[in-house]
Amino acid sequence: MAVRTPVYLDNHATTPMDPAVLEVLQRVQKDHFGNPASEGHSFGWAAQTLVKNARHQVAQLLGADPREIIFTSGATEANNLALLGIAAASTKPGKIISSTLEHSSVSEPLDHLEQRGWDVVRVPSDQDGLLQLEVLEKNLGSVHDHQVSLVSVIAAQNEIGTLQPLEKIGKLCRDRGVLFHSDAAQACGHVAMDVTSMGLDLVSISSHKIYGPKGVGALMVKRTHPPLPLQPLSFGGGQENGLRPGTLNVPGIAAFGEACRLALENRDQEVARIRQLRDRLWHRLEEQLPGVDLNGSAHSRLPGNLNIRFDGIRSAQLLPRVAVLALSTGSACRSAEPGPSPVLLSLGLTAQQAAASVRIGLGRFTTEEEVDFAAERLVAAVVKLRQEKP
Repeated sequence: MAVRTPVYLDNHATTPMDPAVLEVLQRVQKDHFGNPASEGHSFGWAAQTLVKNARHQVAQLLGADPREIIFTSGATEANNLALLGIAAASTKPGKIISSTLEHSSVSEPLDHLEQRGWDVVRVPSDQDGLLQLEVLEKNLGSVHDHQVSLVSVIAAQNEIGTLQPLEKIGKLCRDRGVLFHSDAAQACGHVAMDVTSMGLDLVSISSHKIYGPKGVGALMVKRTHPPLPLQPLSFGGGQENGLRPGTLNVPGIAAFGEACRLALENRDQEVARIRQLRDRLWHRLEEQLPGVDLNGSAHSRLPGNLNIRFDGIRSAQLLPRVAVLALSTGSACRSAEPGPSPVLLSLGLTAQQAAASVRIGLGRFTTEEEVDFAAERLVAAVVKLRQEKP
């Protein structure tokens, strides 16, 4: 069977929209253009119904209450709202604990808070990219301390795919009464998540990482009494419990809801299939190439993720040689930044090893033929580059 090129293997950057999701997006855009804030006529009522339905679908994927879902423009806005919103509700700078593995939409708001006097602790990981829990626990202090305002830890690392032990982190936080936030943009829809068992108070997710449209996402805000100390970052309109004002993106939200429904319905079989394809690709590369190594955990990992380093080459040289494959060297959000990935360096890799690394993201529409084609092209390109090296 001929493989159609280019082959898309960058599903951590974004995913193609599922045809069923696209159908919802187009139908709602065409037939239901009403503003859900218009309460005096049927166009507004229809839009309200679509948003309500999507809120239920998103909540089901997370194991949350629909009333806890705040729609945003994506996980970046959700992360900023969680971190800066908690900080805005505080009367004075406090302490936030995070990790060295965070996406820039978490690390940069934390840098901003640090400049404003907040004490930001970044817990390191081990060589597999797993958070050092003993360091986290030490920084959390005893159950009688109340020094920490928030813990924010990424659920699945966007470059190396490592899955963090959220339940263990959540228990540490819950025992001390500390709020727990997670950027789950890469994890949600690809691994099982239950915000209650994980002890999560705030969760950020994104539509375009689960075969939905770009420009829509959500922040889950746990319902508590009294409510979580979270302030909005913008004002005017009062939508989304006053936390995210502005006219709702009804077509995007409805399509996001459908993407969540499909992810929950098909997750188990999809995970098994994608994991099998990932392992097939890895074993082919490992068998046919010396000097190929896996970055990150071999076990606690997103099913579709491979982050591989090829000794003796630079990924910047490799990618143009395999232009028929859509691959990346790391996070799409920092692809324009020079230098090796800070995440890979935090694992203990040298700058040379980090520069020899490639991220591969398999997804819902990846086929076995594409995996075999990718393995063949990568092996040939690496062998040739090594032969050309002075």
